[in-house]
Amino acid sequence: MCCLLTTLVLLGPRAAILIWWLLQPGRFALAFNSFCLSFLGFLFLPWTTLAYLMVFPAGIVGFDWVWLGLGFLLDVASYAGGGYGNRDRLQGSY
Repeated sequence: MCCLLTTLVLLGPRAAILIWWLLQPGRFALAFNSFCLSFLGFLFLPWTTLAYLMVFPAGIVGFDWVWLGLGFLLDVASYAGGGYGNRDRLQGSY
């Protein structure tokens, strides 16, 4: 788990998902019904996918919804922050 956290901090959530998948492929097989679903999570909602992988073994109950919500908020914030940060990059007519 320490390597996963270090990878997450240094390289981002997609690298952490890739490392975790290489170390524990069975966890992904249990968490997701198909490869397509896990791949879409990897592409579009990496923080939510990481949160889901952390909380799924015992079932999603109680405080686990908070972790999933935080992961989703991080995904939305990363997309919104990129759009906000690049708002002046395109020169258009106003």
